[in-house]
Amino acid sequence: MGLREEVLEKIIQRAAEIFKKNPGELSADTQFVADLKAKSVNLVQIIAVLEDAFDVEINFMQFRRNKTLGEAAGFVAQLCGG
Repeated sequence: MGLREEVLEKIIQRAAEIFKKNPGELSADTQFVADLKAKSVNLVQIIAVLEDAFDVEINFMQFRRNKTLGEAAGFVAQLCGG
């Protein structure tokens, strides 16, 4: 499994918990705002898990620009050097 896929899996796990969804309902194409109605606090919760899991500092404003879970996974994977 590549780094991006690993990050995406973590994002999906955490998003499923936060938004009370089955992880199977979420994919790389799931949109934070349009599909999940995510608020800033939800993104902060996701960022916290990713920072712990991958030992990386994630800028909230940059993370927020990612519309889909897949885009966010790619962004974090790049920060990790992947």
